[in-house]
Amino acid sequence: MKSCALPLIVTTSLFFVACGSGNTRSAPQISYAIGGMVTGLSGTGLVLQDNGGANLPVSADGPFTFTTDVTSGGAYKVTVLTQPSSPAQTCAVTGGSGTASANVTSVQVACTASNEFGVSSLKGTYVFSLTGIDQAASNVPTMLGSLTANGAGGVTGGTVDLITGVNGVASPAVEPITGGSYSVGTDGRGQIKFDTTTSAGAVTFTLDFVLTSSSHGLVMEDDSYETGSGTIDLQSAITQSQLAGSYTFAFSGTTAIGASPIATVGAFTLDSTGAVSTGQEDVNNAGAYSGAPSQILTSSAVTLGTTPAKATISSSAGTTYTFDVYPIDSSHLKFFENDSQLFVSGDAYTQGSSIPPGQLVFTLTGEDTIKVTGLMPITLPIDSGGWLTYDPPIIDAGLEDFNNPAGSVDQADAVSGSFSAVSGGRSVLSLGNFLNSLANTLGNYSFAAYPFTFSGGGGTGIQLLEIDGLGITSGVAYAQTSTTLAASQGYGLNVSALTLNELNKTIGTIEEDAIAEFTTTTSGLSGFVDFNSPGMLAFDQTLTGSFPATVDNKGRGTATTKYFGFNYYVVNGSTFLLLVNDLNLFGTEIFELQNAAGSPGAESGVAPLHPAFHAHAARQQKK
Repeated sequence: MKSCALPLIVTTSLFFVACGSGNTRSAPQISYAIGGMVTGLSGTGLVLQDNGGANLPVSADGPFTFTTDVTSGGAYKVTVLTQPSSPAQTCAVTGGSGTASANVTSVQVACTASNEFGVSSLKGTYVFSLTGIDQAASNVPTMLGSLTANGAGGVTGGTVDLITGVNGVASPAVEPITGGSYSVGTDGRGQIKFDTTTSAGAVTFTLDFVLTSSSHGLVMEDDSYETGSGTIDLQSAITQSQLAGSYTFAFSGTTAIGASPIATVGAFTLDSTGAVSTGQEDVNNAGAYSGAPSQILTSSAVTLGTTPAKATISSSAGTTYTFDVYPIDSSHLKFFENDSQLFVSGDAYTQGSSIPPGQLVFTLTGEDTIKVTGLMPITLPIDSGGWLTYDPPIIDAGLEDFNNPAGSVDQADAVSGSFSAVSGGRSVLSLGNFLNSLANTLGNYSFAAYPFTFSGGGGTGIQLLEIDGLGITSGVAYAQTSTTLAASQGYGLNVSALTLNELNKTIGTIEEDAIAEFTTTTSGLSGFVDFNSPGMLAFDQTLTGSFPATVDNKGRGTATTKYFGFNYYVVNGSTFLLLVNDLNLFGTEIFELQNAAGSPGAESGVAPLHPAFHAHAARQQKK
């Protein structure tokens, strides 16, 4: 009994003491926690606020709770103080405000990728390539390499293969990249400056680029040394065994002696060690063609294990060439000949099995020679683009836009032809009623045609090389999967073109390259463009023009700007072939839909394929 009575007495005593004092105790204040859930967060630096204070850093998806409670009946308002970066994201709050009457756990913070670019958009190891022409037009400068971007504006290393007469590299050489820096604007345009050393000493090269995603972009050289255009792509780590399979390749450039244009397209199959088991190639040397493809011998190989990787290609024609190789991934390899026999570079893609039926769009680039009374024979560029309707084995309709410096921008609207059956990865494209010479007359032409796949097999292209002995023209065709172009979107553009000039009664050409970003409306475009015409650099030039989003039922459209006009041909919803259609400017290139958060669309070989022909045409006029 005592053990039970004592607590009762003590409690009662305390109660009466409190009452006898004349004081009262108010009820305690009730407060509630404010929190919720964060989803989709992949960046760093997210900071939330409640009622303009109580900052709460959040580092990962999951539940969150502010450390400062809100009094019962008080208001709460959750907002984002700092958006995440690396990668850039936009986080939006829903259910973030109200009156606290219980613990709040319903605030939702959803983070999505931002569609703005920044330095964090370029992070990892990237393969870059370009070809063009130097100021003195003494060679065809070529650059192929890999560099590492740290996501914060620094270039931390890399390797580059070079041919650049201005900097004392008249023959191919591979050099280390020792450092550098880069910047990326919100529109995806930026610059990379990387440091290396040539036989002429320390050199800093500048690349101007426009990103279409964090893993792909278009690039041009943007310094006083020379000019040229190409691509930049995020590199994936691969193993030797992943290269086992069949590839289609296209290389172009010039011969080392005589500097005549040369190009080859072909196919080879690699085993798990990198050895070639079978293959064939077509070669066009300044318009001359042997009449049949050569076999690629089994002594050929592509081997990883070094940076850059190495390749040897030997053929039944008695030639053996060696290359440095930079893989982007197992489906796309870039080649740079390193033995000084030829100055060529190019791409290899996973081989396609057939020529796809339906609508094809294409661009072709080449050169032709014309004799003018009282002058030396003149070599000038020729370019074309258009569409073909393929109902195997017949091309039953086609249209070609043709830019001819000896005549005018013309059109062939009744193109016909056929593809032969694919054998060993090779077909022959025969075209009739086609324009492909400075004579500007319709004729019949033949092209070796090797199908390939791109973007992980998501599309099919066809490498093309003229094999009729009438000239040297090459390019690419794609199976068309869309005929529309979206308005109110951002696009990255690269143009590599020649402009005609007359000096001392001699017609010559000068290369001009451009990198641009623009946004479309239903009838126009606006953005900014950077130019490099050897000796003249121009940055942040306002780019405006007409750009109707409506294209014809074949996916062909026309645009004009204050600097140049062009026809374009829709490959799919993100990739568009381009043909310059000015009377004194000649080029074929590409523009692509931008997606700061996404991977590239149809990654094409258009940008780096065959500008060497144009460079050769330019050089011929300055001898």
